[in-house]
Amino acid sequence: MQCSWKAVLLLALASIAIQYTAIRTFTAKSFHSCPIPSPVNCSLSQDTDVADRLCDESPTFSYNLSRKTHVLILATTRSGSSFVGQLFNQHFDVFYLFEPLYHVQYTLIPKLTQSKSTMDRRVMLGASRDLLRSLYDCDLYFLENYIKPQPVNHTTDRLFRRGASKALCSPPVCESLGPVDLHLEEGDCVKKCGTLNLTLATESCREHGHVAIKTVRVPEVNDLRALVEDPRLNLKVIQLVRDPRGILASRSETFRDTYRLWRIWDGTGRKPYNLDVTQLTTVCEDFWNSVSTGLNRPPWLKGKYMLVRYEDLARNPMKKTEEIYDFLGIPMDSNVERWIQNNTRGDRSSSKHKYGTVRNSAATAEKWRFRLSYEIVAFTQHACQQVLAQLGYKTAGSEEELKNLSISLVEERDFLPFS
Repeated sequence: MQCSWKAVLLLALASIAIQYTAIRTFTAKSFHSCPIPSPVNCSLSQDTDVADRLCDESPTFSYNLSRKTHVLILATTRSGSSFVGQLFNQHFDVFYLFEPLYHVQYTLIPKLTQSKSTMDRRVMLGASRDLLRSLYDCDLYFLENYIKPQPVNHTTDRLFRRGASKALCSPPVCESLGPVDLHLEEGDCVKKCGTLNLTLATESCREHGHVAIKTVRVPEVNDLRALVEDPRLNLKVIQLVRDPRGILASRSETFRDTYRLWRIWDGTGRKPYNLDVTQLTTVCEDFWNSVSTGLNRPPWLKGKYMLVRYEDLARNPMKKTEEIYDFLGIPMDSNVERWIQNNTRGDRSSSKHKYGTVRNSAATAEKWRFRLSYEIVAFTQHACQQVLAQLGYKTAGSEEELKNLSISLVEERDFLPFS
């Protein structure tokens, strides 16, 4: 029986809505809509299960048929995220990107108010999710919307910290390298490789078995729910946390101007009246909200979320890295093992570069005890008491106890992945 004009109209409107959603959210290459029965041949009594079967049987339906594992390292600044990123950057079959959301932030912030309103947050997170989805699909051209000045002929010299990505500093993306240049330092990448060709980078991404991205610009795992639930992705989130006292100490030393008032308090013993305490409390609130979601084990995070404490990784990097790769279902190769052996036993001089990853990892994790005054430690412990308890960090009740506090006193917590 032929469809009535009402049925045809409804199908047409539904088709337009589906196409609009597809164009808005995905590139043409990453999305193929389910075949829709022709209005000319449809029946008003047609069983809806038929349409479902068409979707299930369609070879063009855009599930992640390659079953690439897409990894997102969710962290905050100075929590050890660059170190964790290298655990993927060194893997021969992982295409790793360092902080691509930097470009979203610095393109949109001038257009937004500085009020940190809910609307601003939605704009940032919406743009970030769209970019992440495109990058996991190896559509690096999408980055051009946020790189300033705009790339010409898909080439640019403005990609943030390009040298932190091994894949972007090696053949075929970097064609000028010789045999002696196989292990470039970050600063040498741009000098030797020249401008970045995004077409070559896209091809390289597609040749790798997995894609990993590190970001400190997504506050909570809840902000990623749309991506985690997307059937086109096989996204797994590794949330990296660190003792807030260690984060504060590291930020105060690294971002000296931004944390100037904290440094004055530390040096003089007098707390400035205009101290911006949100530089600390925001970290603890984001940790609390995000970790609470993860530990509550909602169905949408099943098999998709792993919580990692930086201190556990620093204390036993090889064992913890093996656990991470086991959670991801990716074999850990010898390049990663070699990198861990060479980069977790450095002497004091090896950690001078503020963004470096060569250091004595166990010593670095507890160095904050000797950098912060007890007054600041006590303030931090009070402001962040919930998250310190939640994550199993011990607190110090006096200056003497602070100096004797050791990483070995951090409570053992086995944050098993939700499977």
